[in-house]
Amino acid sequence: MAFDELKEHTENIQDQTKEYIEKNLSYYKLLAFKMAMKSTTLIFKFTLILLCICMVLLFCSIALAFALAKFFGSYTIGFLCVGLIYLLFTGLLFLVKDKIVEGPILEKFSEIFFNE
Repeated sequence: MAFDELKEHTENIQDQTKEYIEKNLSYYKLLAFKMAMKSTTLIFKFTLILLCICMVLLFCSIALAFALAKFFGSYTIGFLCVGLIYLLFTGLLFLVKDKIVEGPILEKFSEIFFNE
């Protein structure tokens, strides 16, 4: 009799443990999916914004190049000046890339993964 009760309790504990593990696994799968979707949508939003900014920058660059060309009297010098301006901005960005690029991105993804 006592052995049968002990056997039933053991089976009950095994069933509850199995159910607990399955629910935990489902929870962590859902959590991983949520984090992956937040990351994906964040990257997609950044890409869309970056694409729009690039289009504006392209047309503004062309307009600036033509304006400088009119000022200097040569298309070559106008476009060369715009190219040198971009070279200067690229050099400055290279010097401060850790503070501008890596920091905010790391902070945003840390917020997504660790604060929820």
